[in-house]
Amino acid sequence: MQTLPSWVWMVYYGFLFITLVTTVISIIRKKNTIFSIVVAAITMLVPAVSLINSIGRNGNEFEYWFEQLREGQLWSIFVTIGYVIIVIWLLTFSFNKKTANSGKSSK
Repeated sequence: MQTLPSWVWMVYYGFLFITLVTTVISIIRKKNTIFSIVVAAITMLVPAVSLINSIGRNGNEFEYWFEQLREGQLWSIFVTIGYVIIVIWLLTFSFNKKTANSGKSSK
């Protein structure tokens, strides 16, 4: 059994941490509250589901996930959809932040 390099894990957990921080900020500001709560839950569920299902795998985590995705395993589809939702959240959050800041600077 092999694993990915340490820098990959640092980027991955940084990505998850930033996602959680942005959801908390959004909840505190009462903007996109329901979507924020859903994304926060997904951000915690996706790594747990990945970890549980990757125990006893062959190859590294990415190779195993991709292999399972090609086989149509439900957990790998859930994880993929979860990552897509997280990316959509981060893009939405940064787009809303950018438009809010540009509105303030024009006054």
